[in-house]
Amino acid sequence: MKKLHLLFLCLIAFITVNAQNIDRSKFIADSLDIYINKALTNWRIPGAAVCIVKDGKIILMKGYGIKELGLPGKVDQNTLFMIGSNTKAFTATALAMLQAEKKLSLDEKVTKYIPEFKLENKAAGDMAIVKDLLCHRLGFRTFQGDFTFYNTNLSRHEVLEKLGKMKATYPFRTTWGYTNSAFLTAGEIIPRVTGKQWETYLKENIFAPLGMNSTLALTAEMPKALNRTVPHTLVDGRLTAIPYCNIDGLAPAGSISSSVNDMSKWVMALLDNGKVGGKQVIPAAAIAATRQPQDYVSTANYLNGDIGFELYGLGWSIQDYCGRRLVMHTGGVNGYVSSVTLVPKENLGIVILTNTDQNELYEALKWDIVDAYFKNKNYHYNDVFLEYNKSNTAKFQATDKKMRDSTLLNLKPQLSANKYTGKYVNDLYGSLEITRGETGNDLEIRFEHHPKMYAKLQPLGGNRFYVTFSDPVFGKAIFPFTVKDGKVTNLRVKVADFVEYNPYDFRKVE
Repeated sequence: MKKLHLLFLCLIAFITVNAQNIDRSKFIADSLDIYINKALTNWRIPGAAVCIVKDGKIILMKGYGIKELGLPGKVDQNTLFMIGSNTKAFTATALAMLQAEKKLSLDEKVTKYIPEFKLENKAAGDMAIVKDLLCHRLGFRTFQGDFTFYNTNLSRHEVLEKLGKMKATYPFRTTWGYTNSAFLTAGEIIPRVTGKQWETYLKENIFAPLGMNSTLALTAEMPKALNRTVPHTLVDGRLTAIPYCNIDGLAPAGSISSSVNDMSKWVMALLDNGKVGGKQVIPAAAIAATRQPQDYVSTANYLNGDIGFELYGLGWSIQDYCGRRLVMHTGGVNGYVSSVTLVPKENLGIVILTNTDQNELYEALKWDIVDAYFKNKNYHYNDVFLEYNKSNTAKFQATDKKMRDSTLLNLKPQLSANKYTGKYVNDLYGSLEITRGETGNDLEIRFEHHPKMYAKLQPLGGNRFYVTFSDPVFGKAIFPFTVKDGKVTNLRVKVADFVEYNPYDFRKVE
């Protein structure tokens, strides 16, 4: 869900030689298993599952590694992974199917289907059409609002309501910004039109007809599944199993869990214009609608020296690479990252699922497979991504060590610890409560809409505190308090960029 991953767009093109016609067919047949198993070790990934389909046939469908660190259960082709934002293509396709059936129009205003829909910019809310929700052009910054919406106790109705309070970063329809709450809003159109909840409609009209019998629509269902992976992340350099996130309040944006076996059926249907065994399950017009470019995202710098563009359709990222159009998406939720790639011209599909959120293999492997099928020179995407990741990790660890060392100095805050305690409010998020910590001048925060999470604050001197969240996905940060006339007036909260880039200002009310 969180990981619309654009790392390769930012990488310097280390290799500038143009692509060459080279026979690399043996990479898929003979070398791929070695590549993946080595990569699992290098990236510290417990388990993965990979599927390649070509010309309507399964070339590879296999599980690698284990479901949970320290336990023997192995990943197989039916093992479930959370797929995060790869859910978005299902939501967009479902709405496009309803358009093909003339039950709605993607060009109609959102308020036609959800009369209570509004944006802080009233004119934008009045003008917004369904496509605007599905292609991220409402004017918000990427991930804006997700600290409020992600893994919280908010219902879909409450998310929709709070979206109306979120102040846009950019003018309406001028700048692409990845907005999960907009996809939730789009998904809520489905029950208004069909009388069925989003998850029910998907099960009956996509999962069941395609034979995706193991796929789960909601995150709440995942812990009950028998053949499932467990999410993992790195905590202070240690690979650790973590709890499943619950993002059913944002379900149409990222709640699906699936296996490579089931995802192969989805990919093959999409590559065959919606047909399964000669039967038209998904209207071809619906598939075409989701692949129509709507927005410019950014420049794409490829390792072969080419420079292209990334565009966004409806639930899909679209790029041209070596004369072919790639239709793809990535996904990330707590402990999982994944990628789905379609190359319609080559009738090629690639699915990569992993059960740790601290790896780039799900992206690098995709590009290395694509290059192999395009008979390109081997640009070693995995090696480049791994080196880039090691460099960034080393920088983060050095900064974090400096902060942790500072806390050991027992620096006193400007005011007595009691002055920082109390209730704080943000108009979008809601409230948080600060209490004294277990020792010294430490503090602790509890969050209204993250009831299972807390944050530990350790003084860095002055009015700055080093913050560690109990949920490692939310990261570590420095929170500054604002003091005026000897009284605390505000607190600035910043979570990991994986969740949201924007900081939140909370005012002290008690």
